Amino acid sequence: MTQPGKVFLIGAGPGDPDLITLRALKMLKAADVVVYDKLVSPEILALVTPGCRMIAVGKSPKCHPVPQERINDILASEARAGHTVARLKGGDPMIFGRGSEEAAYLAERGISVAYAPGITAAQGASCVTGVPLTHRGLATSVQYVTGHRQAGKVLDLDWKRLADPDTTLVVYMGVANIGQIAMGLMTENLPGGTPVLAISRATTPDERRLVSRLDRIAADVRDKAFKAPTLFIIGKVVSLCEGQPVADLVDQVKAHG
Repeated sequence: MTQPGKVFLIGAGPGDPDLITLRALKMLKAADVVVYDKLVSPEILALVTPGCRMIAVGKSPKCHPVPQERINDILASEARAGHTVARLKGGDPMIFGRGSEEAAYLAERGISVAYAPGITAAQGASCVTGVPLTHRGLATSVQYVTGHRQAGKVLDLDWKRLADPDTTLVVYMGVANIGQIAMGLMTENLPGGTPVLAISRATTPDERRLVSRLDRIAADVRDKAFKAPTLFIIGKVVSLCEGQPVADLVDQVKAHG
């Protein structure tokens, strides 16, 4: 009888291979099969052991060639066949990555699951732009939200809670709805002059950046043809982008407000 295999849920990080963790790399090297998402960079895929079988299950906006139910089945089937399976996801599998859903599905079927956290896109964007997610005097907390909903569902975020001028708001998967998001925040009195950073494919050779304001971000993103995946950092901390002097921050933030 074939002994059951196991599944590693691995965060590949934001794209730069230097940002993958040692734990993730060890798990990846030990895999017989790698089931990977569209956002995993070619440089990360190049780290896979030669001869390892690769299964692409990536999604893009409005295009899900491999439904989530099928991905779950692939993971379970490969593990039941005795394989060590690396489920490789961009960023961190437990932050908007559906890693917990896949883990629950496998656990219900008695399949062993282990995790390797990854640097999430917000942290990657922070490290390459110099924009901190918190900063004394500018932001005392940070909130991560998704700006995407399943087809036909309303983007019903808690705008009042999110429109906190002392909090950094990070919006994942929000490029299609950034106009609605900006309007929702301004309706709850977050100033239109609040700085916003849009960054696409942070830490990769294809990275693009745009610094704007809350009341202009939708138009600017449209004019510059930003596409998914694009991350938005909203808040006073964006005033620190590209190493602007801390001494200038107070006046600059007042001007934005």
